[in-house]
Amino acid sequence: MIQSLYLAGPDIFRPDAAARGEQLKALCARHGFEGLFPLDAQVAGHATGDPLETARWIYRADIGLLDAADAVLANLDFFRGAEPDSGTCFEVGYAIARGKPVYGYVPEGGSLAERIRRRCPEYLGEDAGNDMQGWQLEEFGLPLNLMLAVPCVMVVGDAEAALQRLRRDLDARHRVA
Repeated sequence: MIQSLYLAGPDIFRPDAAARGEQLKALCARHGFEGLFPLDAQVAGHATGDPLETARWIYRADIGLLDAADAVLANLDFFRGAEPDSGTCFEVGYAIARGKPVYGYVPEGGSLAERIRRRCPEYLGEDAGNDMQGWQLEEFGLPLNLMLAVPCVMVVGDAEAALQRLRRDLDARHRVA
């Protein structure tokens, strides 16, 4: 039974990260889940002045929250380029490896290549199938790289849409059982 959700995504880098975390947790609560936001660990009390030690503490704290969660809700929108946040990708992979369901969301439909063409045309090469360095754009009809899109339940929309989908899926399983 899914009761708690680790809230993965680049939202922790927003200027209003703490407030955004509270919004996401309230949204989870409205759908019957406990949201676990990475900033819940309160890094400030553990900062030593040594950036590497602080980074290690954050890593351990986030892994602890991931281990405690029943599932992951992941913001997989483009972040600082035409791919999701690398830390979020790690968290998704970690959760999948641990057998936890992951519900990811992106703001618009289309394949990864289509999304790059629409939102990041400056990355495109002369051939529409390649980027500006001549590297092939992935074109499987999935909204993200297949290593994210295949194991995750992908939702087009926002956190609300992903939570609605998760709730519908759980309710449908409950009715069948």
